[in-house]
Amino acid sequence: MEAKIIHISIERNWRDVYAYAANPENMPSWASGLAAGLEPDGDEWVASGALGNARVRFTPRNDLGVLDHLVTLETGIQVHNALRVVPNGSGAEVLFTLLRQPGMSKEQFDGDADWVKKDLNALKAQLET
Repeated sequence: MEAKIIHISIERNWRDVYAYAANPENMPSWASGLAAGLEPDGDEWVASGALGNARVRFTPRNDLGVLDHLVTLETGIQVHNALRVVPNGSGAEVLFTLLRQPGMSKEQFDGDADWVKKDLNALKAQLET
């Protein structure tokens, strides 16, 4: 699959960025696709959205800045989202690997990349104020 790495620099200690971004309860404040919120359900979280309910399984908390999550749509389609927080001096780099899904047009892929960039900008704004 075609891939794009979308990243942003955040002037905040990487561990602070990771702790904030790793909390599913904070995600609606910066991840617009989850603006309706997440509800815990066992080891997973349920997100309501335009495409129906999605189940989200987050990687366990770790010391490496890995925030990967697997999204399972009601159709059964699963999308692996690779998200990392990397130390950069006194700040952090946040990197999201966007994969072009089968059947996705270039326009849709570019639109998704713009959406991710907007969300990362929202995360930066929250953490730098």
